[in-house]
Amino acid sequence: MGLPALATKLNSSYERRRPEATLLYKTIQQNWKTFEANWQSDFNRAPLPKYVVKEFEEYLKCGILAHGFLRVKCESCEHEKLVAFSCKRRGFCPSCGGKRMAETAAHLVDHVIPEVPVRQWVLSVPIPMRYWLSSNPKLITQVLRKIIRVIDGYYKNKAKAFGVEKPRTGAITFLQRFGSALNLNLHFHILYLDGIYENQDDQMIFHRIFPP
Repeated sequence: MGLPALATKLNSSYERRRPEATLLYKTIQQNWKTFEANWQSDFNRAPLPKYVVKEFEEYLKCGILAHGFLRVKCESCEHEKLVAFSCKRRGFCPSCGGKRMAETAAHLVDHVIPEVPVRQWVLSVPIPMRYWLSSNPKLITQVLRKIIRVIDGYYKNKAKAFGVEKPRTGAITFLQRFGSALNLNLHFHILYLDGIYENQDDQMIFHRIFPP
């Protein structure tokens, strides 16, 4: 998109978001430094991880013009808009999290997932196991492999019962680490092709497999 077209689009539709006016921003802004100081002064605790500190501090700069912005100017009407820089963090920033989620979804739909039925499988784990898994990436991988093996086996066994000798499945997994109350709730969201592919004369044919 050329600069004039971009400026015209911004002029007609873009309004700067104002994170400083939201309850989340105000709460973190007013309490973050006190929380950090209290935590770091308690020698019985391990120091806050650097990535946690960076997450909060970058969020407090996200969308704030004082911390940097892009100035967009239309070459024909000379109208200007200021677009504040984003933190691009993955923790809890609603704006950057929403952008990342929308971009990921668009990429999957446009370039990854074929136009066939897709089913979401969600696996939650017992509370004690959530703490165990949350600090052990290798264990998460092992647990996920077993989950995939079980679901994979279901689809393949159903397909073989219908005479498909070498069925192929497909899945994408997203790991979510919190619940609706921001509590630690590590669980798996798995997007599974709701069926199997069969190679027939060098063509991949999809067969629907209905869920249990």
